Amino acid sequence: MRGVDHDAPHYLHQLPVPGEERFLSLALVNTRFALSHGQVDLLEDTDAARLWLVRHELLPDRTVLSGRQAGRLRALREALRELFAARAQGAVPAPSALEALNAALAAAPPTPRLVWTGREPHRADEPDTANPVGAALCALAEDGADLLTGDDADRLAPCGAPGCTRWFLRSHAARRWCTTKCGNRVRAARHYASRKTSS
Repeated sequence: MRGVDHDAPHYLHQLPVPGEERFLSLALVNTRFALSHGQVDLLEDTDAARLWLVRHELLPDRTVLSGRQAGRLRALREALRELFAARAQGAVPAPSALEALNAALAAAPPTPRLVWTGREPHRADEPDTANPVGAALCALAEDGADLLTGDDADRLAPCGAPGCTRWFLRSHAARRWCTTKCGNRVRAARHYASRKTSS
């Protein structure tokens, strides 16, 4: 588990939601969220996008990210958000969302290799080191495709708290909020509303 970076802005200390530790695509979708003072976008510019990729160990620290590449990362985020919503609703997503995901999958697919460890061979996929940004986009797209098509897909849900835009994996069917913070906020609002109507 990564340690807390105490020099980072406070919104980077946002509690991870269930599923983000297993699926970086879920963490990517949740890089745009609301706080009491307004919207936060952890990919708002090229430097922020590069920092997010480095912090998630998808990009070597010294790699330069262009504005176009940062835009492709944001486009992948929005495509995944749309694909998650379609999956959760049992709907068909817009072709543009599928095209964006498939373009990221094709950006720098890993090369299959046979490696020998100990006395036995096994297959391994090596990332495209000549195109580290493409490899990062490809890895995120593969992760999203795995989430959408795997056993966890039925657990994928948007947070039910008003104003929260994050997605998470439900631990049980009744769970509706991404974190206890969102659940507590909803319960406090209901309690306040019931007290106001009864007075």
